[in-house]
Amino acid sequence: MAISKRCIAELFGTFWLVLGGCGSAVLAAGFPEIGIGFVGVSLAFGLTVLTMAYSVGHISGCHLNPAVTVGLWAGGRFPAKDIVPYVVAQVAGAIAATAIIYLIASGKTGFTLAANSLAVNGYGSQSPDGYNLTSGLVAEIVLTFGFLVVILGSTDTRAPSGFAPIAIGLALTLIHLISIPVTNTSVNPARSTGPALLVGGLALQQLWLFWIAPIVGAALAGLAYRSLAGDPPSAPPITGDRN
Repeated sequence: MAISKRCIAELFGTFWLVLGGCGSAVLAAGFPEIGIGFVGVSLAFGLTVLTMAYSVGHISGCHLNPAVTVGLWAGGRFPAKDIVPYVVAQVAGAIAATAIIYLIASGKTGFTLAANSLAVNGYGSQSPDGYNLTSGLVAEIVLTFGFLVVILGSTDTRAPSGFAPIAIGLALTLIHLISIPVTNTSVNPARSTGPALLVGGLALQQLWLFWIAPIVGAALAGLAYRSLAGDPPSAPPITGDRN
C-alpha cells in the first residue's frame, strides 16, 4: 500500500480515536445524571482502537499513535523511513479531532476553554487527582510498555489470528481505567498534542512528558519483546497485517 494511502488511514484513524475518546470525556463524562464517567471514557478509547483496527488495520496497520510506531520499529516490525510520515499524519488527525470537539463543546451555554478542558493530560495541578511528575512519568512509561507488549504479542504471526484488535482495544481500556486519575491517560503523544495546542498554557508546558514517556516505554517494549520472542516467521511490518 502506498505511503500516501497509509498516512491518510493513520490520519483518519487517529482522528477517530481522539474524537471518540477525548470527545466522550469532554461531552459525556460528566453529563448530569446519566454521565458515562471515567469507566465510560475508558471504554470509549478502547472501542475507537478496536473499530479502527478492523477498519484500517489492513491499510496502515492502525498505529494511531507515534509511540506505537516507534515501538513497532524497535520491535523490527516497521521501517524507519516511514516513521516521520506516520507521526505527522497521526498528529494532524489528533489536532483536527480536537478542533471538532471544541467546536461542538463551545456550542453549550457557559462553556469556557479552561486550563483542564478538552481532556488535556498533565501532572501536578493538571492531574485529575493531583499526582506529581514522578507518578505521571512512571505511569506513562510502564503502561505504554505494557500496551506495546500486547500489540506485539497479539499481532505476532504465531498468535491466534483475527483477535488482535480485541486484545489491543481491551488493553487500552484497562490502561485508562488505571491511569485516568493520574495523568488523564496519554500513552499517545498525538492524543496529548491536540488538546494541549488548543488549551495552551500549562497543558502545553507539560506536553514534553507525554512525548518522552510513551516513546521511551514503547521503544523498551519493542526491544524487550524482540529479545524474548525473536522475529516471528514472516513477521508483519505493521500492526494488523496478518496475511
